[in-house]
This record gives sequence, structure tokens and C-alpha cells, in this order.
Amino acid sequence: MRRRRFELHACAGTRLETYRTGLTMSAAEQMRAMLDQLMGTSRDGESKLSVRFTDPKVCKSFLLGCCPNEILASTRMDLGTCSRIHDVALRADYESAIKEKDYFYDIDAMEHLQSFIQDCDRKTELAKRRLAETQDELSAEVAAKANKVHELAEQIGKKLARAEELGADGLVEESMKLMEEVEDIRKQKALAEQEYRNSMPASSYQQQKLRVCEVCSAYLGIHDNDRRLADHFGGKLHLGFIKIRENLAELRKTVEERREERRKAREAELNERRRGSRDRDRSRSRERRRRSRSRDWERDRDRDRDRSSRRRSRSRSRDRDRDRRRYRDRSSERRRDRSRDRDRDRDRRRRRDSRDRDRERDRRSERRSASASNGRGDSASRD
Repeated sequence: MRRRRFELHACAGTRLETYRTGLTMSAAEQMRAMLDQLMGTSRDGESKLSVRFTDPKVCKSFLLGCCPNEILASTRMDLGTCSRIHDVALRADYESAIKEKDYFYDIDAMEHLQSFIQDCDRKTELAKRRLAETQDELSAEVAAKANKVHELAEQIGKKLARAEELGADGLVEESMKLMEEVEDIRKQKALAEQEYRNSMPASSYQQQKLRVCEVCSAYLGIHDNDRRLADHFGGKLHLGFIKIRENLAELRKTVEERREERRKAREAELNERRRGSRDRDRSRSRERRRRSRSRDWERDRDRDRDRSSRRRSRSRSRDRDRDRRRYRDRSSERRRDRSRDRDRDRDRRRRRDSRDRDRERDRRSERRSASASNGRGDSASRD
């Protein structure tokens, strides 16, 4: 019967809890629920719901199959209906969508389960403190013996629950093997109980020594029989907490791996950006050097042009100076020539004038001589 209930729960999801409460579902309703789980909201060609699995109102833990409200339903710690939407069709849509895109809902689910387990662990510690206040304190030796009895009883309860589950599944040989192990542990428990009984007064031994289950916070007694232990360790509450803790451990591992991948991806992206930045810096540096060389070349070109211009200017200036000098030299030469010509003309005039004067003197002298000669002749004739 238990196996049938779990199979029905796995097939129809959360909305089929009516089977556990004694209500029945028609075959058509069960078939529709199974089709919703397998094919999603669009199994009839279009979505039946006004919300999608990405809506904030949808429980992300339910989409991953680990919502505590669903797992602990109909137990002593039933949390009631989840405040968010649970629908197996949306879960099918999500399982189909994550094949193409990662929505990181495992992080939301991990935080949800982590908060729930932390609250449960705080309640467990509170229950332990209350037991320590209400029960007589045992010596270290007696407490160790009592803990040994509890541990053996816990092993018996777990193996009995497992043996019943294997028997229900038809695995008779495995179930019988576990029952043989249970018998061996019972013998060890009997010896441990005898040692515990001998270590304390009979009146104190009759008192029920309680212990808090570390998994589900339930109280376990040292005198609990095997049936009571098997019902506890094989019960839905204890198994539900085991499933929640296993889901949390798996999610933590997955999230840690995902964070490591994201960290490596960020580092790779950062390194790529750094390489790109270095490449851009090198490109910019090359561009700056190219521009600098271009400016230097232009500056050198302008300087060469200036030098060439200055050289041409100096050359033109020298040419002009040379021309001026030549002009001056020619002018001076012409002036000297004119001066020499004037001097030659003056000398010629002077010589001519001198000759003229000499001739005139000679003529005057000749005339005087002639006049004198004529005078002497007249005198002689008068004589």
C-alpha cells in the first residue's frame, strides 16, 4: 500500500494528495494530471494557464521537486499549502525549457531549503536544551553507555524499515539478509542495555531517557521497541527530512560547481578583457607612436622646409647681396671708369691746354722775336 501511494504521488505530483487523505480521483482526472506532468501546459496546442513557470508566483523549489511543503505533506510537521503556485504542468514546461537555457532556479531552491533546514536545526537545539533541563544529568560514563544504546536502536530501526521496503518491492533475499543483521544488532543492544542498567540505580533506569533525532527533531526513547523505531525511521516525516537534506546537499554541490564555473567564466572574461585592454593599449601605443612619428616627420618636414626656405632665402639674399655687390662693383667700376675718363679727359685737356699755351707762348715768342728782328732792321736802315 505504501509503495502504491508513493508511485501515485510520483506520477500525479502534489495535486494528487487527495489519495492520502482517503479521497478518490477518477481515472480521467489521473490521466489529465499525468498528461500535464509529461507534456506541460501546452499539451492541447496552447497554454491553459495565465502564468508561466518564470512567474515569481511559481515555487522554484517545486519545479526542482524539493519543496518542503510538498515533501512533508500529511505528516506531523505538515507545513500546509505552499504560498506559491504548484503545478506539475509548469514543472514539465520548466524541464523542457532548461534544455535550452539555464534559469539558475537551483540557487533559489537551495536558499529556500537552507533557510528551512536552519530553522529545523534551531528547533532541534532548543529541544535538546529543554531535555537537558528536564532530565537528570548523567555522568560521562553513563551518558556514553546510553548513547550506545540509542545508536544501536537507531541502526535496528533503519534496517527494519529498509527490510520492510525491500520486502514490499519483492526483494525477499535482500530483506532476509537485513533481518539477519537486525538480529545481530539486537544482541549487541541487549548487552549495551545490560551495561547501562548495571551502571545506574534501578529507579533511575526505569525513567524514560529521551533523545532528539538529529534528522527530523522527533523524540526517541531509550526503551522504545523495535516496531516504534521502525515506524519512526521508515515513516514519511523522517524520510522526508532525509530527502530534503539530501536535496540541499546536492543543490549546494551543484551551486558550488556552478559558482566555480561562473567564477572561472568571469576570470576568463576578465582575462579576455585584460588581453583586449592590453591589445587596445598596444594598438593605442602603436597609434600614438605612429602619430608621434608622423608629427615628428611633419615637424622634420616643416623644419626641412623652413631650412630649405631659409637656405633659399639666404641664397636669394646672398644672390641679391652678390647682385648688389656686383651692381655696386659695376657702378663703382663705371664710376672709376668715368673718373678715369674724366681724368684722362682732364689730362688731355690739360695737355691740350698746355700745348695750346706752349704754342701760344711760342707764337708770342716768335712774334716778339720777329718784332725784335724787324726793329733792328729798321734801325740799321736808319743808320
